[in-house]
Amino acid sequence: MTTSISIFDTTLRDGTQGEGISLSADDKLKIAKKLDALGVHYIEGGNPGSNSKDIEFFQRVKSLNLQAKLTAFGSTRRKFSIAEQDASLVRIVESGVPAATLVGKSWDFHVHTALQTTLEENLAMIYDSFAFLKQKGLEAMYDAEHFFDGYKNNPEYALAALRKAQDAGADWLVLCDTNGGTLPGEIYEIVSRVRQELSAPIGIHTHNDCELAVANTLSAVQAGARQVQGTINGYGERCGNANLCSIIPNLQLKMNYSCLPDEKLRTLTGTARYISEIANVSMPVGQAYVGNAAFAHKGGIHVSAIMKDSKTYEHIAPELVGNKQRILVSELAGQSNIISKAQELGLDVNANNDKTKEIMDRIKDLEHQGYQFEGADASLELLLREAFGETNESIKVESFKMLMESSKGNMMSEAIVKLSVDGQPVYTAAEGNGPVNALDNALRKALIPFYPKLEEIHLSDYKVRVFDEKDATAAKVRVLIESTNSDNTWSTVGVSSNVIEASWEALIDSLRYALLGMRKSNNNVPSDSLDRIGLVNH
Repeated sequence: MTTSISIFDTTLRDGTQGEGISLSADDKLKIAKKLDALGVHYIEGGNPGSNSKDIEFFQRVKSLNLQAKLTAFGSTRRKFSIAEQDASLVRIVESGVPAATLVGKSWDFHVHTALQTTLEENLAMIYDSFAFLKQKGLEAMYDAEHFFDGYKNNPEYALAALRKAQDAGADWLVLCDTNGGTLPGEIYEIVSRVRQELSAPIGIHTHNDCELAVANTLSAVQAGARQVQGTINGYGERCGNANLCSIIPNLQLKMNYSCLPDEKLRTLTGTARYISEIANVSMPVGQAYVGNAAFAHKGGIHVSAIMKDSKTYEHIAPELVGNKQRILVSELAGQSNIISKAQELGLDVNANNDKTKEIMDRIKDLEHQGYQFEGADASLELLLREAFGETNESIKVESFKMLMESSKGNMMSEAIVKLSVDGQPVYTAAEGNGPVNALDNALRKALIPFYPKLEEIHLSDYKVRVFDEKDATAAKVRVLIESTNSDNTWSTVGVSSNVIEASWEALIDSLRYALLGMRKSNNNVPSDSLDRIGLVNH
């Protein structure tokens, strides 16, 4: 029988302690719904009395009717006080949550230094707090803070802290590697000892300061832990928390534990990317399982092999976690890359086709000029479709102008664009806080009346790279633009010795690709709208 593992998500609490992450109450509600759809068992929402955002969240989240257990966070009672009168504990009960996590000290050094109290009083704080929660009918989890450091310093006291929580009725004893400095072998040995000493179920909560949070979590599960705590994309303080996007598929697909239903696991990539958008943090392209490059192939030999059998260079089928295989096309590519990418797009191409060699030579020439298609799939798809005659120009760019003005210390940009849509002239202008923003605004202003769905698209990333630095200010630049809507994210590229022109190319490709996506979705966009946004002149 497959062993089940409880998934405890603390993105909304521990994850928000990561640098650069700030979530509004609305953000937290959106993420909670997404986590619930993923199928995690616990969602830790934060401390219901610590700040106004969390107070609002716990009030509003009740209307979501989550299937996961919403969990409130707090700490054991204050020293030399009464649990029933502790404001933090009372707020947890009043929030109406079915479960609570209390953090308490298990390292004698912290008891003396941080709490500045006696070892005996700390044990009483743990016991009283959990007895109070259990009396109120809550499921209660003890986050034994700094447990592994505490165990290595004074194992008997660390175990005594766990025993007090267990005696008071705690449902889970969660062992925390709070400083993230413990090694997998130590985790396994210590968790095994805890399992021998105590009867309550064990959980594991690790941090990533040694890049070992995922490995330490897996070691703990092998030693008997049955609840894993972590965050989506590994968000968290300092180097982050254990990344559930790696832990869950590793446990389920590699180690034969049961974490989520298979159909839920297939939503993992979409969940990770959705939460990164809400958190406004770009995902690393090479992130395991859910990253954009997790199943990307560039070398011609690799591509040739996976076209025969994807298992040659993929450790799992990417669809199991909702990701997809990607074939990158670059100057390193052979015909296999071109064929695979074209076939993926439904284009009639094979190794003996003269068009294939022509396209490959064209791509290599463009990359020699500075284009980089391995990071710009959308521009590549447009290039391939254009080569196969799948374009029909109806909109043409007549011209565009840029004006820059400095007034009272503020720099403003104005873009003026002149287009032709089915022979109908469109002339418009828009301002922006920079030339690229102004161009983007002007294009949208011109085109949204014809294609309202373009209003849903926004730029999520913008990168400029200078190459041929020896040419100084005359050097070419490559601009990569990442765009997104509610369903998809895509990247486009432009190259020029003029950064505005390079940005213009990438912007145009972004909108061309968006219209292509609308056509695929049967959103009543005319079939010739793929290239209704002018020529890019790659």
